[in-house]
Amino acid sequence: MESKLFTPVTFGPLTLRNRTIRSAAFESMCPGNAPSDMLLDYHRSVAAGGIGMTTVAYAAVTQSGLSFDRQLWMRPEIIPGLRRLTDAIHAEGAAAGIQLGHCGNMSHKSICGCMPVGASSGFNLYSPTFVRGLRADELPEMARAYGRSVNLAREAGFDSVEIHAGHGYLISQFLSPSTNHRKDEFGGSLQNRMRFMDMVMEEVMKAAGSDMAVLVKMNMRDGFRGGMELDETMQVARRLEQSGAHALVLSGGFVSKAPMYVMRGEMPIRSMTHYMTCWWLKYGVRMVGKWMIPSVPFKEAYFLEDALKFRAALKIPLVYVGGLVSRDKIDEVLDDGFEAVQMARALLNEPGFVNRMRAEENARCNCRHSNYCIARMYSIEMVCHQHLKEELPPCLKKEIEKIEAKG
Repeated sequence: MESKLFTPVTFGPLTLRNRTIRSAAFESMCPGNAPSDMLLDYHRSVAAGGIGMTTVAYAAVTQSGLSFDRQLWMRPEIIPGLRRLTDAIHAEGAAAGIQLGHCGNMSHKSICGCMPVGASSGFNLYSPTFVRGLRADELPEMARAYGRSVNLAREAGFDSVEIHAGHGYLISQFLSPSTNHRKDEFGGSLQNRMRFMDMVMEEVMKAAGSDMAVLVKMNMRDGFRGGMELDETMQVARRLEQSGAHALVLSGGFVSKAPMYVMRGEMPIRSMTHYMTCWWLKYGVRMVGKWMIPSVPFKEAYFLEDALKFRAALKIPLVYVGGLVSRDKIDEVLDDGFEAVQMARALLNEPGFVNRMRAEENARCNCRHSNYCIARMYSIEMVCHQHLKEELPPCLKKEIEKIEAKG
C-alpha cells in the first residue's frame, strides 16, 4: 500500500501539503504573554523541517485564562508579532495554526490577575489556590472571548484554530463530572455539562466563517477514576461533529489529576524543581512530586486503541496524537483511517523529522522519553536536553539517564 503521509489533506477551507501537524505542546516562549523571536525561530524551524502545519500552543482567550507567565494571551497589541510568526511559517511552505483555550482553575492570582475561575468553586491543590465557579450570566461573554480570539487569529495570519476542550482546562472542567458540581442548567447530566462547550463552538464557528479551519482537541478519557470515559466522550465527539468542527484531535488526561496520562512516561522531578524560582514550591514539589505526578508507562501510539473506536463511530476527520516517533507507526495510523497525525516531542528533538521521513522509510526520531523538555517547560522554555548549549548539573544528568534506561 502506498503511503498517504506525503499526500495533501483538507480540513474545511484549509488544505495541508502533507498529513503532519506539530501539535500544540506548550512552548513557554512568550515572556510578557507576547510572541518572542524564540517562538518564531522554533516554529520556522519546524515549518522548514517539512511539517504540513505547525500549531502555536495554548493561547489564552482572556487574561483570566492564563496559567503560565510565559504563555500567549490573545489581544490586539500582539497581532504584529504574531503576523511576523505566521509570515515566517508560510514562507517555509507550511500552514499556521493556533490553539485557543482558557485554563479555568489551573492558575493563580499572581499569573491571571484575579481569583481563578472554573466550572465550580473549590480549592485547586496544584496552584494552590481557591477557585470561584463562574456564574451562569458570565458564560456568554466567556464564550464570546473565544470568538474574538478566532478573529484575532485571522488578523494575525493564522490558517486554523484549535479549540482546547480537553486536558482538564475550562471547557473540559465543564464537561467532566469530576470538576463540574454545578446545580444549574450547566451541571448534572451530560447534556447540561456540554452547554458551555456548545456556546463556545457557536461563537467559534460564527467567527471562523468560510476561511478558517476549526479543529477541536478533546479527551477520549480523563484518565482517572470519576472522570469521563468513552461512553460520554463519544457523545461529546458527536456533538462537536454536529457543531460544524472540521476535525477532532483525540487526546486524554487531566493536567491537574493525571498529567502523565496525557504525555506518558515519568516526570523528572529533580529537573522540574531545578528551574523553579519559588523556594517553597521547589521544595514542596521535590518532596511530594512523585505522588502528585505518578508515572504512566510510555508506548508508541499510546492512544491508538481508544482512537480506533472513535474512528469506527464517526465520519468527521480525525487527527491522531500521542506517542508517534517513527515513520512505520505513522503510516500504520494513517492506514487505519485517520486523516492526519500530530507530534510534539519528536519535533522538539528533531525539527526536520518530517523531511527525514520523506527520505527514509524506516525513519525514527531520537527522542528517548525522559520528559526533561516538559519538566523545564513550567519555568523556562521547552527544549530537548540533547540540544542544550549549557552543561547540565550532574544530578540532572543522572536523573535523565536513569529514566531513559527504563524506557
